[in-house]
Amino acid sequence: MTNLRKDFLDHQAQTSSFPLMIEVASAKGSYVYDVHGKAYLDFIAGVSANSLGHNHPKVTKAIKDQVDRYAHVMVYGEFIQQPQTELCKILASLLPQKLNSVYLVNSGTEAAEGAMKLAKRVTKRSEMVAAKFAYHGNTQGAMSVSGAETQNRAFRPIIPGTTFIEYNDVDDLSKITTETAAVILETIQGGAGFIVSQNNYLKKVRKRCDDVGALLILDEIQSGIGRTGTFFGFEHYDCIPDIIITGKGLGGGMPIGAFISSEDNMSLLKENPVLGHVTTFGGHPVIAAAALATVKEITQTNLMQEALRKEQLIKRSLQHEEIKEIRGKGLMLALMMEDAFMASEVVLKCMDEGLLLFFLLFEKRAVRISPPLTISDEEIEIGCAKILKVLDRIGSSKNSDNRLN
Repeated sequence: MTNLRKDFLDHQAQTSSFPLMIEVASAKGSYVYDVHGKAYLDFIAGVSANSLGHNHPKVTKAIKDQVDRYAHVMVYGEFIQQPQTELCKILASLLPQKLNSVYLVNSGTEAAEGAMKLAKRVTKRSEMVAAKFAYHGNTQGAMSVSGAETQNRAFRPIIPGTTFIEYNDVDDLSKITTETAAVILETIQGGAGFIVSQNNYLKKVRKRCDDVGALLILDEIQSGIGRTGTFFGFEHYDCIPDIIITGKGLGGGMPIGAFISSEDNMSLLKENPVLGHVTTFGGHPVIAAAALATVKEITQTNLMQEALRKEQLIKRSLQHEEIKEIRGKGLMLALMMEDAFMASEVVLKCMDEGLLLFFLLFEKRAVRISPPLTISDEEIEIGCAKILKVLDRIGSSKNSDNRLN
């Protein structure tokens, strides 16, 4: 009999020395089920990717229907394919008029790469400005604008020419100059701790970019597709970017990304050189069909408005002395704990209780909560009760240790 656990460790390249090791049998709605029949309430949604939960009937039907018609037929941008074209059209319809041209790719990372290339073509400049502790992906170009040396140092040299600024620090905006091709920022910083824009920060970045002729790229890979209560997060902040990056939740659990700009800008990738950006599988028709079904479901229901109400339900339900702060917006939330050890304890002990939580990349004190947009109030209350149970147990253990000392 095959030992899948052993094969996983022996033959599948690992991302860390401590994977969570749940052996998945199936998933449906807000739950993941392991091979032993244990149910896990999913408060992370594939790290914000499963916007509509697991095995959503409309997404599943769109995938199956498209597979029955055709799968891959040609590299992106050559043949007219209905799922691709309809997806691009609906995305453009949800955006300001100047953001009317969509380039579909395979991941958020590839979208970041395409956006940076486009900015250099538009401005004929090369310098990028990015935020410290940003995360835009793991290819070398994306890493070059992700300001965490702990992640980058082992892979240097990476692409030079990036200046780093502190997110929400207005004084740092002077570093955006006439040499800057683009400023690339997450609308809400993810790996840094779900940090939201303060005091019209993004609006001030927009103005500085306009003053010096730089483009503004907003990374909506996590904050987009309804997760924060609007279709894209930037809609909260009265700031329209020149280029948007999206991915994760767009595919409803399927791998996709896109960068979006004006038709005038995007046309520059067609010439000098021809095929200035090209992808074999970007906009794959099966994945585009899944994304189209996802976008329609989110925009034709009240899921976005509900995300804001559910945010408040979670915050009300998670009042506990061990939680120092709850950051984020909508269903993109982070519980801030006392230290990294406490955050790890919460994630691992909640998993034992049948609740899936996860970490953030750079802010080790944070515990991620990013459930499917479709999660019910009852499921939220069940999950929050599990968190409180674990926190009570941890708190009791700490108090006991303090008495012994």
